[in-house]
Amino acid sequence: METRRRSVVKAVVWNAMGLVMMALVGLIATGSAAVGGTLAIVNTGIGLTMYVIYERVWAGITWGRNV
Repeated sequence: METRRRSVVKAVVWNAMGLVMMALVGLIATGSAAVGGTLAIVNTGIGLTMYVIYERVWAGITWGRNV
């Protein structure tokens, strides 16, 4: 079973990578660093929250595990 701390660290690292990629895509798509950055921050906040919840739910499900 994974600890909450590990789940959060994994989520933060994953979302930091996503933040950079989303900011670049937003910049390319809109031509504006401000708009691209805002899109990236909003997306990262939503994604981080959903990922942590998703990981914690699955951490409690024993289906498919050899326990």
